[in-house]
Amino acid sequence: MSRNPKIILASKSPRRSGILKSAGFDFEVRSADTDESLKPGTPPEEAVVCLARRKAAAVKREADETVIGADTVVVSGGRILGKPKTADEAYKMLRALSGRTHFVYTGVCALKGEKEISFFEKTEVEFAEISDSEINEYIATGDCFDKAGAYGIQGYAARFVKGIRGDYFNVVGLPLSSLYQKIFKND
Repeated sequence: MSRNPKIILASKSPRRSGILKSAGFDFEVRSADTDESLKPGTPPEEAVVCLARRKAAAVKREADETVIGADTVVVSGGRILGKPKTADEAYKMLRALSGRTHFVYTGVCALKGEKEISFFEKTEVEFAEISDSEINEYIATGDCFDKAGAYGIQGYAARFVKGIRGDYFNVVGLPLSSLYQKIFKND
């Protein structure tokens, strides 16, 4: 980046903050509660971009600030898996992912002046077979509850991941390369 624009991350996610920090971005976190409901049957790529837009638009900003909103979902068997609310929901999600390939979609919306830049990234993730005892052990850590699909690739659940095709950071919650290329490269 040729200059340092004022960047606002419209997310409380420590993972998104960590990604931006590790890539050398200076930013401030400002988030607002937003309605995350969607019409049933909304395709995942539309869902994540819609929610990213809502998050970015909900944050107050100055004219010289760039606000970034993001939303991530896991899709398995054509079903969107959000964040589990209970241990039973987490168990069902992880059981559905066991031994299968699924997709992680992250939508990003950046508001820069009068301009909006929105896109989504899709990454394929393959899980190994996971036993019931492994699932229950993971759920007991509590790590599964604030993550789409009931897992975080960057921690304990990494032991279940056989491979990925696409952007690793997208699975964590923010497609860093696409974000830089589409939003900041020519600043």
